[in-house]
Order: sequence, then C-alpha cells, then structure tokens
Amino acid sequence: MADTLAYRTILGVLVPDLNTVLQPELDDLRPPGVSNQTARFSLGGNMFEELASAARQLTACKPEALLIGLSTEFLPGGISLLQHVMAEVAKLANLPIFTAPHATLAALQSLGVRRVGVITPFDADANEHVREAFETHGFAVAAIHGLACPGFEAIAHTPLDAIRRAFEQVNRAECEGLVQVGTGLPVLHLVEELEQRFAKPVVGCNAALYWAALRGTGIDDPCPGFGRLLAEC
Repeated sequence: MADTLAYRTILGVLVPDLNTVLQPELDDLRPPGVSNQTARFSLGGNMFEELASAARQLTACKPEALLIGLSTEFLPGGISLLQHVMAEVAKLANLPIFTAPHATLAALQSLGVRRVGVITPFDADANEHVREAFETHGFAVAAIHGLACPGFEAIAHTPLDAIRRAFEQVNRAECEGLVQVGTGLPVLHLVEELEQRFAKPVVGCNAALYWAALRGTGIDDPCPGFGRLLAEC
C-alpha cells in the first residue's frame, strides 16, 4: 500500500540484528516514491519464530512485499532451509517474499553468468557450503575467497580495500562474473568501480535483493551508479 511519501510502494525489510550495512545500502537504492520500512530479528534461537515476529511488526505498515536480508549459503543446505522459512513467512504475512540468496541466483541468471568468482566474509569451512550452494543451482565456482571475519558484527567493519583485494583474488580469466555473499559486507558502493576494473558483471547480494524486490513489484526504474544489474536489467 502506498502513502504520501511512498506514493509508489512500501517495501518491508527484515534485517538481522547485528547487521548495520543492509539498511543504509538499500536506502541508497530507493527510487522516488518507494519507502523501505525495517524490522530487526535476532540471529539466535529459532529462525522462523524470529522472522515471524519481525514480519508481524512490518505487516502493520502494509508493505507490498517483504525482503529477508539474510545470507544462508554458509550453512549446510542453507538455501533450502531459507526456502522453507520463506514459504512459512509468506503464508503468515500473505505477501511476496524476496531473499538475498535467491535474488543473487536470479541476478546471475539475468546477466547470463554461469561461471563465477565468489567472495564471502566467512572462513574456509563455511565457504565450502557456499560453493555447494552455487553448484547445486547450476553455477560453476571458479574461485572463492573468504575474509574470515571473526564474528557477524565484525563483517560490517571490513575495510573497503580488503574487499577490493578479495575480488582481485577471485577474478580468474574463466570467470564470467563476480559475486558477493554476506549481507553485512559493505560492497554496494564498490560495484561500479569493480565492474569497470574487471570488465565483467559484479553482483552484490544486497543490490540483488533490492533489484529482485523492485522488479517483482513492478518497478523497473534503472538505478545507475551501482553496476550493470540495477542499471540494465
């Protein structure tokens, strides 16, 4: 439902409690007439119960869709797990649901990218689950590099130069595109720079999430300055 400021649509964003990157990055992507309304959920305890509680808060402001800003690829079977949670939250809220992992896969497909280099904030063990998540969905992972952040809160403190170096590590000649996992990692404002440097698409998971939600709610405005996905797809 729209209002005076959000005369086109309201999007509800479910943000992990320790994540201080997702909300400002999505706000930077808002087209005119679109409002992001947020609620936070804890990463501890039962994921469905936490998300359900946050979703109930957001339904009061009548959003057109809910965005779940959580990357689960680092967990065993993480995308399937999130798919189940997504279905339950959709049933509860009676709204379309968009998630970062599913949006990232859709963004790569839209860009025609099948062989990827992947960066994450995670360690080597978690990165094997990330690799499996992409390969299970038909993508070839040519290289993967994790920043091994010591905890969820530390991810947001990653220096931009460390992120640039991580992308350098995975920019193999055979990669058709580069991709980031981890909604707490501040990548959005580097995407256009990286695309120009490496001459290939770069998909940040937060940009992919917002792109999927906008297109899924009928808003097709190009959003220049944040890479090929938002400008052209």
